[in-house]
Amino acid sequence: MSDHSSSEPESDSAQRQASSGQTQRSAEISSIELIDQCVASLPEGDERIALLYQLRHRFIAMTTATQQHEVEQAKMKTVIEKLTSPANRIGTLIGLPEEGVARIVVGGAEYYANVDLQLEGDIPKIGHQILVNEAYVVIRSLGYDRSGPIVKVREILEEGRLRIDQEAGRQGVLIERADDLTNMDLKVGDEVRLDPTHRIAIERLENSQAKSHLLAELPTVKWEHIGGQQEAIESIRRAIEYPLLHAELFSQYQFQQPKGFLLYGPPGCGKTLIGQATAASLGEILANDGGAATSLITENSKKDSSSKLPPINGGVFLYIKGPEVLNMWVGESERIIRDLFLQARQQRQEGKLPFLFIDEAESILGTRRTMRSYNVSNTLVPMFCAELDGIESLTQVVVILASNRPDMIDPAVLRPGRIDRKIKVGRPGRHDVTEILRVYLKADLPYAKSDGSGNEPSVSEIIDGLVENLFQASQENRVLAIRLRNGRREILSRQDLLSGAVLAGIVRRAKERAIERTIKAGDQKSSGLTLEDLLMATNAEFKESEIFPPDDSAEEWLKLLDYHPDQVVGVSSLKPGKDHEEHRVSQIV
Repeated sequence: MSDHSSSEPESDSAQRQASSGQTQRSAEISSIELIDQCVASLPEGDERIALLYQLRHRFIAMTTATQQHEVEQAKMKTVIEKLTSPANRIGTLIGLPEEGVARIVVGGAEYYANVDLQLEGDIPKIGHQILVNEAYVVIRSLGYDRSGPIVKVREILEEGRLRIDQEAGRQGVLIERADDLTNMDLKVGDEVRLDPTHRIAIERLENSQAKSHLLAELPTVKWEHIGGQQEAIESIRRAIEYPLLHAELFSQYQFQQPKGFLLYGPPGCGKTLIGQATAASLGEILANDGGAATSLITENSKKDSSSKLPPINGGVFLYIKGPEVLNMWVGESERIIRDLFLQARQQRQEGKLPFLFIDEAESILGTRRTMRSYNVSNTLVPMFCAELDGIESLTQVVVILASNRPDMIDPAVLRPGRIDRKIKVGRPGRHDVTEILRVYLKADLPYAKSDGSGNEPSVSEIIDGLVENLFQASQENRVLAIRLRNGRREILSRQDLLSGAVLAGIVRRAKERAIERTIKAGDQKSSGLTLEDLLMATNAEFKESEIFPPDDSAEEWLKLLDYHPDQVVGVSSLKPGKDHEEHRVSQIV
């Protein structure tokens, strides 16, 4: 019995194994293949073949529908997972202490988190925004944030750390650099953008305002481009160029190059042009003379407490108009002054000789007054003087001021040791007017024939004719009558109001008249510039200039005419035609 019972289970298990093997083999064969085998086993013409083909088509349709259902079900499952899964948090990477570990800040809290070995996207850098899952594992790098506060670098510390300026009354903050700023040469005063945690500088920004004051190249104005003003030009060339051209001689006398210059005089007489020509001339000397021209400056810099400076290999021109410094926000104007001098020092550190030219200087460096309300001059003047007298040497920064009203500039600015040279750029005389006209009336301009001979007048004849008209003692040239306290009466003529700008306006009007006449005639050969065009342009220029100020500002207006008003009791415009006849209605004093 025992043998029989033991043998029966063995046979059952063998049958089960055989049946399971057959089932496995049949599962490996698809239903379509089984149908195809059945069709192949039937004789041709059998009616059952048609039924098998119908069954085969139904199986194919069912299989296709099942596959589409599985795809749609998988999509639905993915959507459900996205809708029900928890949100991933965004943080900032502030350090990688070791491989596979990240130091991150998420929601203001700091974590040591693992980094997914299959990290999507780029490898994260210091300062990048990163994506972390619910387990705070870094799973993706999102790159740098595109927004953030902008701050200014106040100090550069060791190990690349930066000290930034904060709001008034708050202490400074130390920040780290992002990976992309590690090897960047940041300077004090540069603007950087912070990450959302305010702990890492991630981008350096260009200071557009400071860049607007720095000309890409030195001006190209040459001394020969300035007509007249020989006395002023010689004065400034002696003060600036001689120490460079004769460095050894000046070194023997232990001469220290002047720190600042003031160009003053009536408007339109070439102060700005002289400043630009100074920068262009010095830049050319420094470029052509090698290191010899800078020996005096280098010797002076060694005596200062500033750090060693590189040799000068060129120059840069920083040009700013005084009103551009003024700002409605308290302290902003002072900041602009600091930035200008800071930028000048940085250019010198790069081997450039900077020229800081401030036009309309009286608008920001006016005389300080005692008053309870805020006055920008009371803070700008001390700031300007402090920069000139600062700890860092300014022997290698040339400061040039230009002003129409030097009497309005604070005396502390103009004292020796700050603005050392005061050079007057006066109104042009007869010879100066001739030289200025030669600059504007070139020989290659089209000139009209003066008579029937067909000969064109020379440029010198036209210039001499215009100069003679401007300086002749005629009633037409009389402009103003000035009555003094002693009873004397002085007449100001057109020659007393001339300037380079006025002469340029006369030539421009004459050219416009000649061009218009040529267009109407339709023949360029028969037209051209004439002396008559220049004379009519002169009358038009002075006629438009006959606009006088009100009584309360007449004294200031006379100073712009380079005429001191202390003894003046009355000024009135003259009517052309009759001698001693005045416009009483236009009396301005």
